[in-house]
Amino acid sequence: MSRATVSGARRVVVKVGSSSLTTADGGLDPARVRDLVDHLAGVRARGAELVLVSSGAIAAGLAPLAFRRRPRDLARQQAAASVGQGILVHRYTEEFARHGQVTGQVLLTVDDVTRRSHYRNAQRTFDKLLELGAVPIVNENDTVATSEIRFGDNDRLAALVAHLVHADLLVLLSDVDGLYDAPPSRPGSTLLSDVRSWDDVAAVDVRGAGSAGVGTGGMETKLDAARIATGAGIPVVLTDTAHAGEALTGAVTGTLFHATGRRRPTRLLWLAHATEPRGRLVLDAGAVRAVTERRASLLPAGVVDVVGGFVAGDPVELVDADGRAVARGLVNYDAAELPGLLGRSTRDLARELGAAYEREVVHRDDLVVL
Repeated sequence: MSRATVSGARRVVVKVGSSSLTTADGGLDPARVRDLVDHLAGVRARGAELVLVSSGAIAAGLAPLAFRRRPRDLARQQAAASVGQGILVHRYTEEFARHGQVTGQVLLTVDDVTRRSHYRNAQRTFDKLLELGAVPIVNENDTVATSEIRFGDNDRLAALVAHLVHADLLVLLSDVDGLYDAPPSRPGSTLLSDVRSWDDVAAVDVRGAGSAGVGTGGMETKLDAARIATGAGIPVVLTDTAHAGEALTGAVTGTLFHATGRRRPTRLLWLAHATEPRGRLVLDAGAVRAVTERRASLLPAGVVDVVGGFVAGDPVELVDADGRAVARGLVNYDAAELPGLLGRSTRDLARELGAAYEREVVHRDDLVVL
């Protein structure tokens, strides 16, 4: 893949971090937002579609609430996000309007894209906004998300959104101008222009290549995002916000991560990368083989132990006898129901307890092998 292919992308997801949008004291920097939007508007102007995943809500809310630094506790983070999200979107709306472009806000939680009844709604929302020529501006719904159901960082969220909207390209804008083989401050460190396989970065030391203190992501989260996107067939460009224009027009800048895999079912990708297991199911050897080799559903007969306090619909980890995670899935039973069902066939359970107990513990359509 060449940079020319990047410039020809018809649907582009761009992620920008807090440190690229804010002043040192935590408030939004209007000049930086305006410069960024000037580059982003060029994507729409050339006829391509744009989705913007933007951090900055919590950072934008710090100054109005007289917070000197990003709070550590979730409640004050949510308060800052509540204040800052409106400020952030208002600024984007004004700046895109200068270019005659309309924006729409999309706030996501993990449940929106992992539960069967929700993720299709998210997909339809994106499809309609793009069809109408609007620019979706995406952020995690920090105001209502709990510590147990968070994406954790917007780099990973952007990679998953890129897959959700069938993007041709993901651009990660950071405060670092690409991936180096060592911390950029270290003498002799070298920028990696192209990453064609993950063997290319096996020895890379990313410590010290992080954010400026107002966000949550560092270089490790950007590599995780690149791994998710490229593994799903989406190339990734990583560079700093100052080189956004070059990155979006296909000029050689930053690091290009070449696609390494093919698309997989959208909801399963989210299940694998965006959920935090609420519990564990310990499988016998036969069930491990059935799940991992035959891609079969998990039945009560193959479960030997239950760990955690989950309810039906929650994500759980499927582990072997040694505790090694082999799969993740959405469970069909509450944890309290399962102990009396373990090791028994669905036929016997249905005969004794009723037809409702003939269902799988985890259906294969709600299961992803790790």
